[in-house]
Amino acid sequence: VPAAEVPLRPCSSRAAPQGARSAVIDRIIRVDHAGEFGANRIYAGQMFVLGRSSVGPLIQQMWNQEKEHLKKFDELMVAYRVRPTVLLPFWNVAGFVLGAGSALLGKKGAMACTVAVEESISDHYNSQIRRLVEEDPEKYKELLQVIKQFRDDEREHHDIGLAHDAEAAPAYSVLRTVIQLGCKAAIFLSERI
Repeated sequence: VPAAEVPLRPCSSRAAPQGARSAVIDRIIRVDHAGEFGANRIYAGQMFVLGRSSVGPLIQQMWNQEKEHLKKFDELMVAYRVRPTVLLPFWNVAGFVLGAGSALLGKKGAMACTVAVEESISDHYNSQIRRLVEEDPEKYKELLQVIKQFRDDEREHHDIGLAHDAEAAPAYSVLRTVIQLGCKAAIFLSERI
């Protein structure tokens, strides 16, 4: 069959924003999507245990913001044509178990988990912001705005956790350290796999 007669396969005509798609952007969007997915599962686990308690509405409020974050990264994955990490099924279970497990320690345990996770995520977002600004702040303007806004939301969640007695949780410093090491491992793996 001559080349002119070969039917074209339908595909999306929507190019990545500004025609740019680099390995750095792929990694950023993949890991941020995984992080927001994991955060949603953590809050789902916390709500499962504490949803009917006095702290339930506060957890729900933070979870609602995380749902919006995940929705935006779902959209960015399509726009930039980035595949999700293959570890999503693992993060689905691990996130829920972390959320429910920390909530079983009570309100303070849940808030300690929130502080640890949100501190890790906001620090990670800060690293991404620095990287994108160094590369080309104008080219990545939209993505920078998204990441900056989400970083600010994560910092707010962190501060809410501190204001609600996170540091009074049993073995707070150990719990925080273990959760943050887990976050670093999740970030490392989700960027690459």
